[in-house]
Amino acid sequence: MEFAERLDALALKVRNQATAIGTEEATKNAFVMPFISTILGYDVFDPLEVVPEFTADVGTKKGEKVDYAIMRDGEVQILIECKPSMGSLKIEHASQLFRYFSVTNARIAVLTNGAVWHFYTDLDAPNRMDSKPFLVLDLLDIDATLVPELQKLSKESFDLESIISAAEELKYVGALKREIGVQFREPSDEWIKFFATRVYEGSYTQRVRQQFTGLVGKATQQFLTERVNDRLKTALRAGIAQEQVDLSPSSAEVAAADLDRDTEIETTLEELEGYQIVKAIACGVVKPQRIAQRDSKSYFAVLLDDNNRKPIARLHFNGKQKYLGLLDEEKVETRHPIAELDDIYAHADAIRDAVSRYQ
Repeated sequence: MEFAERLDALALKVRNQATAIGTEEATKNAFVMPFISTILGYDVFDPLEVVPEFTADVGTKKGEKVDYAIMRDGEVQILIECKPSMGSLKIEHASQLFRYFSVTNARIAVLTNGAVWHFYTDLDAPNRMDSKPFLVLDLLDIDATLVPELQKLSKESFDLESIISAAEELKYVGALKREIGVQFREPSDEWIKFFATRVYEGSYTQRVRQQFTGLVGKATQQFLTERVNDRLKTALRAGIAQEQVDLSPSSAEVAAADLDRDTEIETTLEELEGYQIVKAIACGVVKPQRIAQRDSKSYFAVLLDDNNRKPIARLHFNGKQKYLGLLDEEKVETRHPIAELDDIYAHADAIRDAVSRYQ
């Protein structure tokens, strides 16, 4: 299994079990030890590789422990401190990491609750752990751009120099992306003023600020939606073109036979866009190649494993009013009216639950 696939598998486990695990010990057993072993590739039962409850007395602080120390060639390389599953991670929780970082050879310190992983180093001052992480990995929402950097910490590909050299850029790019995300969700006064003063020619008064508070939020959301839709359309057109190029004589004959059998079925671009949204949501539970589609006269079906006994959703887009059809455990369908394709995201939990039922 490839590195990214192992990461996805652990992410699925975290997604399914996180809310049921409330203690630090349970978090270690369910999520942290599997991360160390299956993702980073270290043997958690070999004390030459992983030392649990690692102790290194510091000044007047005697007997304090860090949850795990990962060793290489007899030296501490990575320190890991754990908190209960789904608990918030704050720098105040990392007091042992700060102290141990300065008295060991470790260049990487990790604070985690099993779902979110904060990776620290010493960019600001030598041998002193930074107060802000250079890499934040959220297993519930994995940033694919971070996967190659994370792989550099694995036993097989360990490359400390490359990690440290890239850490500063990772730190600030990651922080900027998170801040942009915050501003898109809840625009601050500074963010609103920044844009308002570039499009509004009058004085920036309290009334103008109130007016643009809603407008800036609406504009940013529409901008994101349009960018996503543009990329979906580009990908769909490219995929359709590729399928046309790759058609072999035998598959072309099958396609012709299908057309002869039922000429009233017309797959629209809107249905394909809706399918891509459902697929993107379902990919939080299974691999994307397992999500398939079949069109019919009545509806456009999204299936797991191309099996009509495993329906994920149905798109009823043939009439003036569009509906998203979702099926319960008894395969009873409920149609939800949608005004636009983005409304599908409001049913993301139900879509993921449908996929999980077939697992």
